[in-house]
Amino acid sequence: MKTWSEVAEVQPLASKIIMNSIKKGRISHAYLLQGERGTGKEAIGLLIAKGLFCEHKVGIEPCNECINCKRINSHNHPDVHWIEPDGSSIKKEQVENLQKEFAYSGLESNQKAYIIKDADTLTVNASNRILKFLEEPSKQTTAIMLTANGQAIIPTIKSRCQVIELKPLNPHFFRQQLIEKGMVKESAILMSALTNNLEEAIAWKEDAWFAEARKLMVQLIEIFTDQHQDVYLYIHSHLLPHFKERTEQERGLDLLLLALRDILYFHIGNEKAMVFFSPNDDLLEKAAMIFSQEKLVKNLDAVLHAKRKLKQNVQPTLVMEQLMLQIQG
Repeated sequence: MKTWSEVAEVQPLASKIIMNSIKKGRISHAYLLQGERGTGKEAIGLLIAKGLFCEHKVGIEPCNECINCKRINSHNHPDVHWIEPDGSSIKKEQVENLQKEFAYSGLESNQKAYIIKDADTLTVNASNRILKFLEEPSKQTTAIMLTANGQAIIPTIKSRCQVIELKPLNPHFFRQQLIEKGMVKESAILMSALTNNLEEAIAWKEDAWFAEARKLMVQLIEIFTDQHQDVYLYIHSHLLPHFKERTEQERGLDLLLLALRDILYFHIGNEKAMVFFSPNDDLLEKAAMIFSQEKLVKNLDAVLHAKRKLKQNVQPTLVMEQLMLQIQG
């Protein structure tokens, strides 16, 4: 999404609020954009920044062609500072460096902006330092904070921001977009369950790593149904070597979550809701004989708990080993 008209199609209320502010020249000194992954937080944050610096705006729309727009898109504009987690959190030192930068006048104008990605990962000390920025707003400084977890933002920061709530995208609308881009229906259904980001979904569909990841999760379910004694060997010989980075491990757990959920849907006769398996897959019946409905509910909770542990930087091998033991029961 590179224009406000594109944002309006997927986030009509949020775009209307911000667009009205821009039209009236009343851009807030601080925004908190909160919404699930893929709802357009980053695109909206960049549009707000481009609205401040674009050299050739047409009404409220940035041109997306001038040097300022291009540098903002690539996170290289000298007066638009981009902060994201260093490891699992945004640290006090990162905010201190930002404060030093803001002690000087803008390099190309007196206007400055900063965008904080995953603002919910701010440490306590980092949050307190950001709070000082927000308590003493400059007319020429704009803060844009992005989060998928608004509950984790401390109330004193929230109270000093204009909170913009982004709604989850309509999955049926998103699936249709994917199909229009040439994706087959089965793949579109799976991708819409994993992401709301069009470019990301298309990239995953064409990625050999993702295809192998899905295949490995199917094999894992097969091992649970036929050779559960080989699970420990399988995770060390196949899963861990393939899912190396934390984001890859989280994606693998997302796929496992969908697979287990489909088995539960098969139990209760809700085949239309399936996204990972096709309703006539023989593996579903075999897996349903191994996993009771009660056990599946517990397993789904165990996978969600494992995802939380990964976000807390718990050692991935330990997380996977513990999860497999829980699923084995």
